[in-house]
Amino acid sequence: MTRKKGPWTVQETVEKYRNAYFSVLEETVRTPEDKPGTFSTILLKPGISVLALDEHQNVYLTKEYRYAIERDSIEVVSGGVDENESTLACARRELREEAGIEAHDWLSLGVVDPLTSILRSPAELFLARNLTFVEPQTEETEIIELIKTSLHDSVGMVMDGQISHAPSCVLILKAYVLLTSS
Repeated sequence: MTRKKGPWTVQETVEKYRNAYFSVLEETVRTPEDKPGTFSTILLKPGISVLALDEHQNVYLTKEYRYAIERDSIEVVSGGVDENESTLACARRELREEAGIEAHDWLSLGVVDPLTSILRSPAELFLARNLTFVEPQTEETEIIELIKTSLHDSVGMVMDGQISHAPSCVLILKAYVLLTSS
């Protein structure tokens, strides 16, 4: 059964791979120019990213080796939303587990799509404030260094490329604009 997907016509969808984190779909299509083709899409489970901000305008970032990019990455706290878990519940859980931070005030700053050409991976962005600190509960594969820096300096880290994780960049810049334009 064919269906429209924007200007594309999908003739068949086949799941080529699935694991706990993502699946790969391959679709036989008719292009917008009505030519035959195939299109693949990677579907990641939805995610969250959290910028924890204290009363002194300091933010708490993580530094962790990322296997896929083969280097350390400085990021805001991020993670995947479990099945039947709200994005806010996931944000609270990830912030506590990875950074040992609990927040009493939460503000959603919207959703970003990190790579829109072949990847569906929506990530909701949160600003967390009114913080308390507890013991982190990282997973055995997570070796995380917590970095405390000013919100202003974190913007500089985005601008000079020290922070390249797309949701982190967007979240830091959105929070900075929100908090400095008031």
